[in-house]
Amino acid sequence: MSENPVDDVAGALSGRDPGKSATLIYILYLVGIIVPVVPIVAVVLAYIYRKDMTGWLESHNTYQIRTFWMGLLYGIIALVLMLVLIGWLVYIAIIIWLVVRCVKGLQAVSRREPIPDPQTWMV
Repeated sequence: MSENPVDDVAGALSGRDPGKSATLIYILYLVGIIVPVVPIVAVVLAYIYRKDMTGWLESHNTYQIRTFWMGLLYGIIALVLMLVLIGWLVYIAIIIWLVVRCVKGLQAVSRREPIPDPQTWMV
């Protein structure tokens, strides 16, 4: 990372550093726990940066995109389960699942390693 965090974000947004872009997307997913619109921005960025993600970063890109779509599916299931009053428990489980996936991804990016199984439905 550089001395100036604004340069890091600018480099990630411009797509000049795919590793920083992958990190930014994971962070946006975590911010999405508080601000629910942010994961939509993150998945759009993941699709935009897909062509720049090569080598070990390809698995991260697949993992990030699948995280969004599976999280959306789990969220819809939780919403339906609100009718039987267990939806809140499912939402808590989804948040835990999301945090674990993002932390796992951030750790792998920092070590410059691929995600072992980017197609997994779990963590």
